[in-house]
Amino acid sequence: MSDGTLLSIKRSITVRAVVTPTWKEDAERELSNAISTTDQQLAQLEQEGQQVISAVRNQSANPLDPVVQEEVSKVQQQVASKRSELEEQKRNLLQQQVQVRGLEMEEIVEQGQIESFCELKVGDNLVSKMQVAVLVRDGVVEAIEQN
Repeated sequence: MSDGTLLSIKRSITVRAVVTPTWKEDAERELSNAISTTDQQLAQLEQEGQQVISAVRNQSANPLDPVVQEEVSKVQQQVASKRSELEEQKRNLLQQQVQVRGLEMEEIVEQGQIESFCELKVGDNLVSKMQVAVLVRDGVVEAIEQN
């Protein structure tokens, strides 16, 4: 790059996957594990919320004191907010699971993004340099697509 004619740029590359029995099993397993983890987080949240509320009430001489009630209310609001977040996350995972189950074999789906660097020089088409995708079948690269 010392002569100024080459420039190294970072670009995002779309990873596309061919749906195969192995891909489908892996995707379903990952989603099931994520759903299970979310369920565990929900259970833990409820348990920890109850423990904090009990601790707040036990530390006070008068559990009916308005200050204690306000503190309990704050904890309940925080728990409810986090519960809503986790429930939304679980709904999204369940929706993705339904979508995966509905995919046909040999269908091509977007699986994510990776980053790479490429060389750019005067005269190159920047748009085509940036529009790159990799097609994989069960983790093996089948094609590198430009444009």
